[in-house]
Amino acid sequence: MAPGEKKSQQPRKRFYRARAHSNPLSDSHFPVPISPAHIDWSLHFPAFFKSPLEAESEKIDLMHKESTSDLEVNDKEFSRDCCSEECVSKDPSLNHEADFMENVSVKNPSEVANVQRGQPKVSFADIGCGFGGLLVKLSPMFPDTLMVGMELRDKVSEYVKDRIMALRKENPGQYQNISIIRTNAMKYLQNYFQKGQLQKMFFLFPDPHFKERNHRRRVISVALLAEYAHVMAVGGILYTITDVQDLGEWMKACLDAHPLFEEVSSQEQELDPVVTLLKRATEEGQKVERNSGDTFQSVYRRVASSSAGC
Repeated sequence: MAPGEKKSQQPRKRFYRARAHSNPLSDSHFPVPISPAHIDWSLHFPAFFKSPLEAESEKIDLMHKESTSDLEVNDKEFSRDCCSEECVSKDPSLNHEADFMENVSVKNPSEVANVQRGQPKVSFADIGCGFGGLLVKLSPMFPDTLMVGMELRDKVSEYVKDRIMALRKENPGQYQNISIIRTNAMKYLQNYFQKGQLQKMFFLFPDPHFKERNHRRRVISVALLAEYAHVMAVGGILYTITDVQDLGEWMKACLDAHPLFEEVSSQEQELDPVVTLLKRATEEGQKVERNSGDTFQSVYRRVASSSAGC
């Protein structure tokens, strides 16, 4: 190490040993939000969000100012138009302060933070993000875009969390737009994202589940694509890549069969800077490239439904 050079605080994978694959159909024990409105994103992206307590405090201050202003106006009208005690008791406008105190407790701090106008929303989701290589590459490319990795394995998701924290510490002001959630995206995706929220979804080198009886565990299927289409915005892009030809053909066939997705032309793919990362950003992709292996990728666009409301 050169004199004056800081020692890297990046976590080491050997301390986060985990199985290569996990059964997405089995029950796992981790917290799942009731709905997207119940997620406190300030814990994931503190540089982009106010904390719930800050949001609640601002809300209370604003409501108090509005209430005080209303009371001052009503007091002036009252002193001008009415001076008897009977008028005071009958004047409904003097109950504003009581209404204000009731409204303070309507929403809990987390809900207040998530209904602020103009708040940013997560736009990219890396499903089965592994060790977070793609997120780290995408972060400086899209510094104002919030993106999350979703990983089922607890040790791997813990590694990604520690990796992001270390990157933020080593690079002040950077990597504030990426985070990790330990969850099962095949089951709970709609608990995290609203309809039409995501602009990009990534499925890089997913578990092939070779045995035919385990094909139902594959992360891409016609049924699951309906779930993904729900949370994707029209025009959003879905990326898949694998080094298993059978799985590559399977995913492409599923996407071709779904009416809400259409393949992106090769010309458009060449102009998309994200496409070049699909092979090299992840640990699995780098291993395939070192071994000169073949890869099979599919890039599809979310299209509008012919029927209204979809």
